[in-house]
Amino acid sequence: MLARTVGMALDIEAIRAEFPILGIQHPTGMPFVYLDSAATTQKPVCVLDAMDAYYRQTNANVHRAVYSLAAEATAGYEYARQRIASFFGATEREMVFTSGTTEAINLVAYGWGRHMLVKGDVILTTEMEHHADIVPWQLLASERGVEVRYVPLDRETMMLDMEAMEVGVEEAALVCVVHTSNVLGVRNDVERIIELARSRGRGPGGRGPAGGGAPVLLDCAQAAPHERLDFSTLGADFIAFSGHKMGGPTGIGGLIATEEMLAEMQPFISGGDMIDRVTLEGTTFQDGPQRFEAGTPRIAEAFGWAAAIDWLDQFDMAEVHSHVSGLARRTAEAISVLPGITVHGRHDLPTASGVVTFSHEKLHAEDIAHLMDAGGFALRTGHHCAQPLLAALGVAATIRASFWIHNTSAEADSFIAHLSDIIERFA
Repeated sequence: MLARTVGMALDIEAIRAEFPILGIQHPTGMPFVYLDSAATTQKPVCVLDAMDAYYRQTNANVHRAVYSLAAEATAGYEYARQRIASFFGATEREMVFTSGTTEAINLVAYGWGRHMLVKGDVILTTEMEHHADIVPWQLLASERGVEVRYVPLDRETMMLDMEAMEVGVEEAALVCVVHTSNVLGVRNDVERIIELARSRGRGPGGRGPAGGGAPVLLDCAQAAPHERLDFSTLGADFIAFSGHKMGGPTGIGGLIATEEMLAEMQPFISGGDMIDRVTLEGTTFQDGPQRFEAGTPRIAEAFGWAAAIDWLDQFDMAEVHSHVSGLARRTAEAISVLPGITVHGRHDLPTASGVVTFSHEKLHAEDIAHLMDAGGFALRTGHHCAQPLLAALGVAATIRASFWIHNTSAEADSFIAHLSDIIERFA
């Protein structure tokens, strides 16, 4: 096994050797520099091996048969549930497999909100959210007569307006907040928000969860790759996240919820595997997370995600965060002085993620991205599924570079130099 740490520091070169895709050459002949981990992370070889081994050696459906191969697949699948839940400080009884963060949030909206919220209830969310944490609530509002309210962004601090949060939470039946912004890279004070929701929120129909207040849903898709989240101490009622943001495969994610909240939820996808008994007169459902997992599950993806968790768990997540945050801070500071460049976010904060989002006063985001791609740099452009946030920033599109565990200082410096050259030549 490769050594992945040197003293207390990450051994980045040893880590990079575990990502086969990082060794490819860009079509232009330039070295390939992947700076789009906020969209999806690349996969270490152990993840690829785990999925390949499932298909080659253990391929069978789960929860359906007693023959040995099926039993082995079922055991591996349920181990993956336990392993992933444990990584997040939860139990397997609190872990629902979904297709990703988007489905997890929709599961809360339609499995819990549709049945627990009543006309006049207020869902409190923010201008900082990904569309996945806005659109489901808007649809639910039109269906159930609930109201969606938004905590604004403080344009000076690039953080949520916490005074507005303190006021807004007093009418809230549910509070939905992004843990770490996929655009700004800022980490919200989720501990304070949970405290406010518990102490001041009204809860659905005016009644809160056990302990009082309004339940809290956290979108943790951008936090999970670099911050250790402990559901047992965090105090949230729901957390949603995606496997592919943290080295795992696409197509799988999770919702962790307290057993109390899961017991209040109804399935919004129905069919095989989630039932207890079906007759022509009616149906009863399983208890626990399986109640929300209809049909053939994402078995190979679960095997791959568990392997990604095993791989990521060998690192000190504080070191991972320090590495990615440091690269982002270094990059943001360097490009912020380039003519016409505006960097959006707060990279001076130690809690900031590895995201650097920027725009140019004259050059279009896509033009910059194409020119950067010619230099071998993979970047994200557009509104990043956060149009209300970009409207608050006063821009239609931005460019985003996002760093993760395998990126190097040399890659950051190369990115800065190439962008500087583009600005000098074309702006």
